[in-house]
Amino acid sequence: MKPDPSGLRVTIYHALPTTTTLLAKYDGRVVGTLSLIRDSALGFPMQKIFNIKKIRLAGGNIAEISALAVHARFQALGGVILFPLIKTMYEYATRLFDTRHLVIAVNPRHIGFYESILFFRRLKKNAVKNYDFVNGAPAVGAHLDLQEALEVFKKNYEKKEPTKNLYRYFVELIMPNIVWPDKRFFTTNDPVMTPELLDYFFNQKTQLFANLSNHEKALLHTIYDLPAYRAVLPAFSPEKESTSDRRRRRHKRFSIRCPGKLVIRESGKSHRIEIVECWSSGFKARSKAVLQVGDQVDGHIELGPDDRCSLSLRVLRKSSSDSNTFVFEIEESDVNWRKFVSALSKAETHSDLENATRYLSRYME
Repeated sequence: MKPDPSGLRVTIYHALPTTTTLLAKYDGRVVGTLSLIRDSALGFPMQKIFNIKKIRLAGGNIAEISALAVHARFQALGGVILFPLIKTMYEYATRLFDTRHLVIAVNPRHIGFYESILFFRRLKKNAVKNYDFVNGAPAVGAHLDLQEALEVFKKNYEKKEPTKNLYRYFVELIMPNIVWPDKRFFTTNDPVMTPELLDYFFNQKTQLFANLSNHEKALLHTIYDLPAYRAVLPAFSPEKESTSDRRRRRHKRFSIRCPGKLVIRESGKSHRIEIVECWSSGFKARSKAVLQVGDQVDGHIELGPDDRCSLSLRVLRKSSSDSNTFVFEIEESDVNWRKFVSALSKAETHSDLENATRYLSRYME
């Protein structure tokens, strides 16, 4: 990292609700971290250097593994922190983050671990000699398709003894010390950046917000489009705002992973469905049902462990990149759906928002 007077490594990606940082704690102290940077309007750090076009064309969400750090005290203990952290990352990416592809940029001396143990594949043969995101250190890009990873792991590890069977470790072993976020709804993002936290890390401890481009500042206002955040976000010039930024501001969408059931009115047949993105008047969902544009359907959706809704829907279009993904228009919604979208709009979906503020007040004392 580039030295910073704060002693912190803070990037614009850590200010986004689409980034999640996983923590490993020992006796209440953080001894390991790993950040998952999900695709957003800002993209990924490594896409400036590596070509990920083919990965995008394969479909599915992408997340970059970044900011992996293990406390010096534990680095020589045979992966006692690293492997549980990677297992947590795998389960988080597949269960909660709705991620298919993992990408990573690592120092050439570490790429062997990711290739031979975790079966990442290099994005290009030659190492990058100067990667700005890691202060000019050399880097190799690599990719893992999580849809294929299970079979690869099973093939290579299923005959190994239990202590060396990483398929069993990542897929079958239940670790009670892995703690998941407390969620009311089936959202895929876990926002923890309250206005107080944003101000503390990006204005007070560092000058990151002040050094952003006008485009990046405009994007932050689009992402945190709430009155409570305006005072801590950097000012930008609206007249220089791009057309795409203005469009994002008007049509805000939310990443979710809500299961449910569709009933086609004409035939009465029902099919499973999983909503992956929503907005006030519609949503995008995956389904193996045979649907046609204009079909009238009824949807019964699980919004969270204790929240359900019923919707009257019309099939608006089929995804051009995935035959099993459709866009639906909501013709009639119930009060639970309206409350759900309202909560997403107001960022009132995660208890960590309050917990993080309490933690910050203790940390600053």
